[in-house]
Amino acid sequence: MDALWDGLKEALRLIGTGDAGLREVAWRTIVVSGSATLLALLAGVPAGYALARARFPGRTILIGLVNTGMGMPPVVIGLVVWLFLVRSGPFGDLNLIYTKRAMVIAQFLIATPLVVGFTAAAVQALPPQLPDLLQHLGAGRLASLWITAKEAHLGILAAVMAGFGAAISEIGASMTVGGNLQGETRVLTTAIVTESSRGQNAEAIALGLVLLVMAFGVNLLLTVVQQRRAA
Repeated sequence: MDALWDGLKEALRLIGTGDAGLREVAWRTIVVSGSATLLALLAGVPAGYALARARFPGRTILIGLVNTGMGMPPVVIGLVVWLFLVRSGPFGDLNLIYTKRAMVIAQFLIATPLVVGFTAAAVQALPPQLPDLLQHLGAGRLASLWITAKEAHLGILAAVMAGFGAAISEIGASMTVGGNLQGETRVLTTAIVTESSRGQNAEAIALGLVLLVMAFGVNLLLTVVQQRRAA
C-alpha cells in the first residue's frame, strides 16, 4: 500500500507541476496510438462490412483468421514487423525501424483485426434485407456503406474503443520495433517498464496511473457518444 500511495502522490506531483518529460511521453503515446487506431478504423470498417455482407469461397477461413488476429500476442506482431523493417529485411532501405512510424505500423496491425471483427459482427446483426433495400432506393456503394455504418454505430464505436485500448496498452511490439529510445520512441507503457527495471516504483506507478486516466478519458468520451446515439 505504501508503494501505491507513493505512486499516487508522484502522479499528482508530475501532473500538478506540468512535468515536461511526462507531457512529452504522454503526447507521443496519444499520437502513436491515435494514428494507429485511425488507420485501423479506415481500413477495418470497410473490410468488416465486406466480410459481413460478401459471400465467397474461404470466407469462413478468413473470419477465423480475423478472430485469431484479435487474440494475437503483440510481441509476435512486433517480431514480424521487425523482421520486415530491420536493415536486412525486405523494407530495410526505408529506415523505419526504431521510429514512431514503425510503432504505428505495429499497433495498426494489432488494432485492425479487432476493428474488422467488431464491425463484421455489428453489420451481421443488422436486418439482412438492408442491402437490397438500399440498392432499391438507389444508394451507391459508398452511400450504402455510410448508411450501414450509421445503423451499426454502436458496434463500430465498440470497435474503436477495443482497437484504441489494444494499441495504447500494448508494450511488446512497441519495445521490439521502437527500441524505447528516450525522446524518440518512448511511450507510457515502455516508460513504465524502464522505471520499474530501475527500481523507481513510485515513478512507474505514477506513469501507470497516468496511462489509466488517459485511456479512461478517451473511452469515456466514446462511451458517452455511443450511449447518446443509442438513446
